[in-house]
Amino acid sequence: MPEQLNTRVEDCFLLAESFFKRSFKRQVSLKLRGQKAGVAHLHENLLRFNPQLYRENSQHFLKQTVAHEVAHLIAHQLFGERIQPHGEEWQLIMRGVYELPPDRCHTYAIKRRQVTRYIYRCPCADSDFPFSPQRHGLVRQGRRYLCRRCRQTLVFTGETRVE
Repeated sequence: MPEQLNTRVEDCFLLAESFFKRSFKRQVSLKLRGQKAGVAHLHENLLRFNPQLYRENSQHFLKQTVAHEVAHLIAHQLFGERIQPHGEEWQLIMRGVYELPPDRCHTYAIKRRQVTRYIYRCPCADSDFPFSPQRHGLVRQGRRYLCRRCRQTLVFTGETRVE
């Protein structure tokens, strides 16, 4: 794990421990992909962070995202399961312990993966049906799909498109 990220996570826990005069369980992983910058798994006391978004937004990520996720674990350990994820208990920790705005979401630019679509058609005019690789695979195994208008079997055109 990158040293700065690990240090920031530990600093957030130490601040909370000093503030609340007690210790908190923690575990950290960098195995998160996709749109989320971080996730707090409350019952495992596990924080997962997205290394790609960390690399691309490191300054804000270290300041806000790490504190945001640590605050979820702290709130859960202090107040239990019945609190709202971004409710007053979590906000109290963000403001009181970390002196940060309780922002609920990040605004990091996210690069979407490119996906291949397999084009299927029926006799209807303008009838392109872009199938996912999974659905295309099912057709190759014998599954049939019908057009909702003409009820004819959709047929692979041999064309693909990358989105």
